[in-house]
Amino acid sequence: MESKNLLLLICTVLSFFTVFAVNAVTIVIPSIASEYGMSNIIQNWVTIIFLLVVAVLSVPAGQISAKFGLKKVTNMSIILFIIISIVNVLVTTQEQFLACRFILGISLAFINVTSMAMIVSAFPPEERGKALGINITGVYVGLSLSPVLGGILNYNLGWRSVVLFGVPFLFVILALLLTKIDEEWISFKGIPLDIKGSLTYGIGMVLFMYGFTILNTQLGIVLTILGILILIIFGLIELRQSYPVFNINFFKNHKFLSANFASLCAYLATYAVTTILNYHLQYIKGFDSQTAGLILLVAPLCQVVLAPIAGRLSDKYVPQILAAIGMALGTISLFLFSSLNGQSPLEFLILSMIIYGIGFGLFSPPNTNVIMGSVPPKDTSVASAAVATMRTVGQAMSMGILTLVFAFVMGNVPIIEQYYPLLISSCQITCLICVVLCIASVFASLVGIKSTN
Repeated sequence: MESKNLLLLICTVLSFFTVFAVNAVTIVIPSIASEYGMSNIIQNWVTIIFLLVVAVLSVPAGQISAKFGLKKVTNMSIILFIIISIVNVLVTTQEQFLACRFILGISLAFINVTSMAMIVSAFPPEERGKALGINITGVYVGLSLSPVLGGILNYNLGWRSVVLFGVPFLFVILALLLTKIDEEWISFKGIPLDIKGSLTYGIGMVLFMYGFTILNTQLGIVLTILGILILIIFGLIELRQSYPVFNINFFKNHKFLSANFASLCAYLATYAVTTILNYHLQYIKGFDSQTAGLILLVAPLCQVVLAPIAGRLSDKYVPQILAAIGMALGTISLFLFSSLNGQSPLEFLILSMIIYGIGFGLFSPPNTNVIMGSVPPKDTSVASAAVATMRTVGQAMSMGILTLVFAFVMGNVPIIEQYYPLLISSCQITCLICVVLCIASVFASLVGIKSTN
């Protein structure tokens, strides 16, 4: 197999397991919550803490990996992933479990950045959309199989089998990278790391993201505002740096700016959907994790089919139009999800999930192609970091919106039958908020069409 094609296969498999690490655990959260006695708010933090770490580290990960080598950083991240997955199944408290999720986020923050950057570095521009489409297919296969495999493993072997599932496969990936891929990609050789910028960004992002999840409290308001101010300071610092951790000037490129904003809004609008549907199926409908996982297969399966097609189409047609059509379908699906209640027929849910899956499958590859193609080749790792950051910040804030609505509507309570009406109301309100965000993503994509730079 040609080296670049083997690399694409490796990165696609890595994309699968990065998604699996998040979404397979999402399906088994009710089982984990039962074992550790977690409340509704803490349950959401099983996902949020992971995404928060990835969001904080994605920006510095771009510079670090470009300086020390994309392949080398990937190898080290895989080793950390394997070690912490094994430790994760040995913990005995919810605090230890969350700590493992924190460390796991560190490894996947780097993998998210390096895998896409290696693909962009290895493939010429005329093949890039197709390669990215295939790589994103790995993401959607992960989204498809995560609830199914996670549900089946949890139902038959317990949640620890879900955490360990990827370990043997990652040993194989590590061996292939070490023995079959000879190339190394270092585009920031001799360039100093922007420690000041990285620390400022990290502190600002942590304060903002954590404050956002507790925005219903006075402390949350203070931390959110403080986080925003520090992120503004980060931007001012980066404008003065000779070698910034993130080149703010990229946002003067209207294509780069509009596509990143569209991506942020899209993930803000859609990420919490899986958690909402999982809660609906397991709590409201009373399905076990295995059955819920099979039903949740519908939307990502549509994404798997659409992603490579959308990737190829984005090489031939205006990618922003494809992305806008995708998010328009996403808007319709979110509106349908907002009406879900205890009496909603399963057929209605499945139809809504099909529309959702087609929409997001049509959005992501073209939008990613716009971002990665709007920067010079030497800056692909930075662009990759932007893609990862928009995705994870959007995902974390999407869960933050759900958690915030939970706090306002339900309070900090266990999810038991007496609170099911409040759970339904919380999920409906969250979906309506996400409809607005979907519409914003559509407009951001359309604005990008008119950009000449």
